Amino acid sequence: MNGTSDWRKEIRTIPNILSIIRILLLPFYLYFMSKQSFYLAGSIIIFSGVTDFLDGFIARRFDQVTELGKVLDPIGDKLTQLVLIISMAWERPYIWLVLVLFIVKEAFMLIAGIVGLRKQIKLDGAKWYGKWATAVIYIGIILLLLFPNIPEGWVMVIFGLITYFLAQSFVLYALEYRRMLKRK
Repeated sequence: MNGTSDWRKEIRTIPNILSIIRILLLPFYLYFMSKQSFYLAGSIIIFSGVTDFLDGFIARRFDQVTELGKVLDPIGDKLTQLVLIISMAWERPYIWLVLVLFIVKEAFMLIAGIVGLRKQIKLDGAKWYGKWATAVIYIGIILLLLFPNIPEGWVMVIFGLITYFLAQSFVLYALEYRRMLKRK
């Protein structure tokens, strides 16, 4: 079978379709954010979170893990997280610090992944700390969208938690890559 046929077959799996839907939802989220329709934007992100959970669950449960899905799912995750953090940073300038942390973490992950591939080592999927960071970002942003008039102190707590889990994920992934490189 040639590469094109594999790609066409893989794109038709339910998990990959869900990942594509998640990516396609982002412009709608941004549109509703620009109109300050926070409940609609929040609903889109809730739906996006459900598709994120379902694509992984279905892929593993029904043996639909594909090479395309291994690329699409993380792209959907990272794009969604990036858009969520940027959309919140427009309203609250101090959140740009969270964005910088996110970008530094993801740049590290990209560079570490490339170095790992060159040394023939590969991180085997997302770790629990990465999944927790993703969940905290989703939950925190959804809370801010569904409760747009939340006191600023609570906003700071939510972004403090997001920052903590992002930083924890960054450090633990860095240590994991270090262990993998030492073993090689």
